[in-house]
Amino acid sequence: MLVQIPASFTAARACIVSGASSGSRGVYGAIGSSGEWGLKRGCAVAYTDKGTGTGIHDLTPNTVNLQTGVRTAAATAGMDSIFTANLSAANLATFNAAFPNRHAFKHAHSQQNPEKDWGRDTLNALRFAFFAINDERAERNGDGTTQRTFKPENTVVIASSVSNGGGASLAAAELDTEGLIDGIAVSEPQIQVQPGGALTVVRGSVTLSGTGLAVYDWVTLANLFQPCAALATAAANSPGAALVNMALATNRCASLRAKGLLTGATTADQANESLNVLLQAGFQPESNVLHASHYALVTPAIAMTFANAYGRFSVTDNLCGFSFAGVDAAGRPAPPAAAGLAQAFSTSNGIPPTAGIQIINNLNPTGPIRDAASVSPSTGLMDFNIDGALCQRNLWTGGDANATRVKAGIREVYRSANLRGKPAIIVQGRADTNTPVAFGSRPYYGLNKIVEGAASRLSYIEITNAQHLDVLIDNPLTPGYDSLFVPIHYYFIQAMDRKYAHLTANAPLPPAQVVRTTPRGGTPGMAPAITTANVPAISQTPAAGDQITFSGTTLTIPN
Repeated sequence: MLVQIPASFTAARACIVSGASSGSRGVYGAIGSSGEWGLKRGCAVAYTDKGTGTGIHDLTPNTVNLQTGVRTAAATAGMDSIFTANLSAANLATFNAAFPNRHAFKHAHSQQNPEKDWGRDTLNALRFAFFAINDERAERNGDGTTQRTFKPENTVVIASSVSNGGGASLAAAELDTEGLIDGIAVSEPQIQVQPGGALTVVRGSVTLSGTGLAVYDWVTLANLFQPCAALATAAANSPGAALVNMALATNRCASLRAKGLLTGATTADQANESLNVLLQAGFQPESNVLHASHYALVTPAIAMTFANAYGRFSVTDNLCGFSFAGVDAAGRPAPPAAAGLAQAFSTSNGIPPTAGIQIINNLNPTGPIRDAASVSPSTGLMDFNIDGALCQRNLWTGGDANATRVKAGIREVYRSANLRGKPAIIVQGRADTNTPVAFGSRPYYGLNKIVEGAASRLSYIEITNAQHLDVLIDNPLTPGYDSLFVPIHYYFIQAMDRKYAHLTANAPLPPAQVVRTTPRGGTPGMAPAITTANVPAISQTPAAGDQITFSGTTLTIPN
């Protein structure tokens, strides 16, 4: 945990903002989102890495990150290590002999299923913030001891963050029996709710029943079908398509058909069928052009990390034949560049591929190699290792011992959607392919209305032409993101502003709505400058055709 207290913090307008890290980043992971907003307004910011974080155990030299980020020998780091794999000296030596140059990561290999405690960790960070503020800024008694000047009754507290951090803040609000949190404002939260069939979500002609899909369910489905779907007609001209080897994607299509998962006779038929599988599951049509870049940059990493985390597997288990390692020019396991590993504490998102460390397929017929360059033993093809993807999928659909472990871990992370009547705003992009709206925010909002009824004060704001990864907008590796998508962060800032005004000046919260934006257009990679005309404000009085409504057990999203 970490607390920042700006010089502008005052007793007259005392406030705290939570900053659980996004993704699997370290404790500084929310400085650019809720941290930036809070510090500019004189609020203290309560950070936590929520048990994920960039803790990298380089197993062969046996070095780890200290809490300062500095790398040192695991033997001397002790409890100052961010993460050291739970291995005896004998087990470590045996594993290193069989699998040299491998790495264990905190989120994947802590064997603690950290997601189950994200809400608790966020609350602990807020408690720490109250301690730190009083320790530094509270009035003193005559004997020099500290008074408890700042407390929940006189300090505005906003639970906030984005992505996994946003999900952590919602989880914290659900657990908050002490009244620490006054309100919530989050963007594109990764949140999973109890499975159930009471809820119906309608968008246009599409109706989905139930409370969405678990993260591991949809991500392993995407991990199977996204490479082939990237070749679909509706995915033409996808930004970042060049990041996917189309020959390997073609092989994946053929392997899916050979495994009985597709029926199409041609690659084109198989690609369109793959995309339809994703659409039928609940991915939005707006995500069609994002499957290529997300497969290249995101999906396999999430599938591997979360499988290990949910099942509490050790790095030595090599789950589904995968491990993490630096690679040489041929893609074989090798020590990563020293500079990259030394800087990983600040540059890494906590999930490989990162800092020169790649996903390795240990089951490649000619020996371990970078997963994307490997051959599937069952097909003899370079098809993005369909065998590994099927193994990961089986951890959700199967009934063996490993699948039982993974599903038990997933049950521990389901949330109730009961925010205890706290005022809350969720904003999310309709095209989000990293935390798709049909699997997270929409069902969370609907279940909240069912659970809390008239006491609910949650507002859901869905933004057209917005997705999850603002970092890819105006990124030279992904031309087209700039011309097709607007930044969701712009609306996160609006949500924070509205939440603060509501808590400090009783300003009304905006109703649930769809905000219709206008893409910048132009040539991919050279889109014109964005203006406020592209990104209209969240409305206090949305038009009838933009209003998100809830009646009985049915949530209706305007097309």
